[in-house]
Amino acid sequence: MQLYQEQTLRVHNSLTGKKETFVPINEGHIGMYVCGPTVYSNVHLGNCRTFMSFDMIFRYFRHLGYKVRYVRNITDAGHLVDDAEDGEDKIAKKARLEQLEPMEVVQRYTVDFHNILEKFNFLPPSIEPTATGHIIEQIEIIKDILEKGYAYEVNGSVYFDVVKFNETNEYGKLSGRKLEDMIANTRELTAQDDKKSPQDFALWKKAEPEHIMRWPSPWGDGFPGWHLECTAMSTKYLGETFDIHGGGMDLKFPHHECEIAQAEASNGQSPVKYWMHANMLTLNGKKMAKSTGNSILPGEIFSGENNILSKPFSPPMIRFFMMQAHYASILDISNDALLASEKGFNKLMDSIKSIKSLPTGNKSDFNVKEWRQTCYDAMNDDFNTPILIAKLFDAVKHINLIKEGSETLIQDDKEMLLETMQNFVFDILGLEDKQSSSADSEKLSGVVELLIQLRKEARENKDFATSDKIRDQLAALGIQLKDGKEGTTYSL
Repeated sequence: MQLYQEQTLRVHNSLTGKKETFVPINEGHIGMYVCGPTVYSNVHLGNCRTFMSFDMIFRYFRHLGYKVRYVRNITDAGHLVDDAEDGEDKIAKKARLEQLEPMEVVQRYTVDFHNILEKFNFLPPSIEPTATGHIIEQIEIIKDILEKGYAYEVNGSVYFDVVKFNETNEYGKLSGRKLEDMIANTRELTAQDDKKSPQDFALWKKAEPEHIMRWPSPWGDGFPGWHLECTAMSTKYLGETFDIHGGGMDLKFPHHECEIAQAEASNGQSPVKYWMHANMLTLNGKKMAKSTGNSILPGEIFSGENNILSKPFSPPMIRFFMMQAHYASILDISNDALLASEKGFNKLMDSIKSIKSLPTGNKSDFNVKEWRQTCYDAMNDDFNTPILIAKLFDAVKHINLIKEGSETLIQDDKEMLLETMQNFVFDILGLEDKQSSSADSEKLSGVVELLIQLRKEARENKDFATSDKIRDQLAALGIQLKDGKEGTTYSL
């Protein structure tokens, strides 16, 4: 029996606004699509948080025993500046400003994206398709939507007819908007506008002579609309209906709303069973924005080369910090919050390292099996990682009591405790203990153990001045000695 048959998972479905029991379309199999980055600049921290949330979700599904096909795309064409229907492609604009071939821009920032995600210990998706690699599929969907009467062609561009679609379907059901209200709150079209209605969106845009990125189509040279690529790639690799579509909260409207409309117009059915959205990241209580200087890149956090934080922070620690908030809640990043999180992270890692050396007895004062289920209960409640982390620290308290001799644990429970901590901390949350795996850490451990031995000898010789000096100077370096019945241990 697989774990998913024993655990009941509930997820918040953005489409219904409710938590629902998760039941995949095909038993034991999950199809999940997440909107990936537009690769025209370095990946920013807010994007990383969204992708990290779905990496955690992907990890938990795999832990439960599901076979998961996880598709996360790369947008390398068609995304216009300011997400508008008019203007310049973001990648083409960057290429023009830096005097580069557009695919040089794509390559540079795709490499950066992968490098940052690797530092954060992301699992690669099952498939990572690109928009430019699926132009043919996008053109075929446009033909289909045109044939079914939900789109129209004007001067080499093709637009989705939202008003016509809304006669038989519900445009706005994901974001909770009504078409009538949207129409009432938008400007009148000018004589230069090709669209019938301001709400209509581009499926294909005519490429003006100066537009660098262009492809031939039945309507002339042009490029696909931004919303179309995800419909083409998700349905190609996951089918006309699939289990989960995820992305940032900012994509709910118009991007995901348009995806639903395109798929329903083309296939006649709603494409996704569960829509999931991760929330935003703020910095010092304000929205992150390059224009105001209130922004920081992941690499600047890792290196410490910034004017916002007091020191560098490691990728595993930043990942731990992000997992301390629920994926659907706003998370504020600040120097004080990171410093506090770092203490918790180190405490958790130290506790896991100490489990193997815990003494065992003939009874358990800690009900490990019951605690283990509370960890699953947290994750089964819409992937509630902050509650899970609280449960992990419940175990840390018991580990410390066992080390002190105040509690005992039988061998079987000790093994279950270690396995459970490793499963949830490393396999599901995706954290890494870089210190314990590095050669530098081994050297540090050797030096500290030597100093502990010298301190022990000084105490035996009643040379308390030297003993205290070793303890105090190590403490000043951030290395705390702990004297116990089994001898002296240390933590960073």
